[in-house]
Amino acid sequence: MGRTEEEEEEKKVRERIRNKVNQVSSVSQSLLSPLQDHINFTLQKAYFKCAYECFDRTRTHAEISRCAETCSVPITNAQNHFDNEMSVFQERLNRSLVACQDKFEAAKLQRTRNEAVVGLEQCVNQTVDDAVKTLPSLVSKMKKALSVLD
Repeated sequence: MGRTEEEEEEKKVRERIRNKVNQVSSVSQSLLSPLQDHINFTLQKAYFKCAYECFDRTRTHAEISRCAETCSVPITNAQNHFDNEMSVFQERLNRSLVACQDKFEAAKLQRTRNEAVVGLEQCVNQTVDDAVKTLPSLVSKMKKALSVLD
């Protein structure tokens, strides 16, 4: 049993939608790379240097532990800040994509399936474009918060 032309078109649209959604991931990876480098290298390096200095035979084990724990605060705070900002971004994107899916389900009841699929694609395209547009300001905000110099 072969696919109808409408099913084939829907399959193509869904593939384009998948590619469009993947665009957010691709753009965010390239924009977020300097922040991740800052956390993974600059702050990590500072942590290890600081922690190394904690190991002094004149200190007790508890003092060494407290010292090393204090050294970890900047990297922990930076990672938490990064994770929280990205979580909010992802949650907002997901809510928008769910809204597109809801519009699609409603449109299927009112229009042809093909019109509904086209509407879904337009909604997803707009949602992804809007998300991608917010990334530079989000990255800038995080760089400022983490004191990352360009």
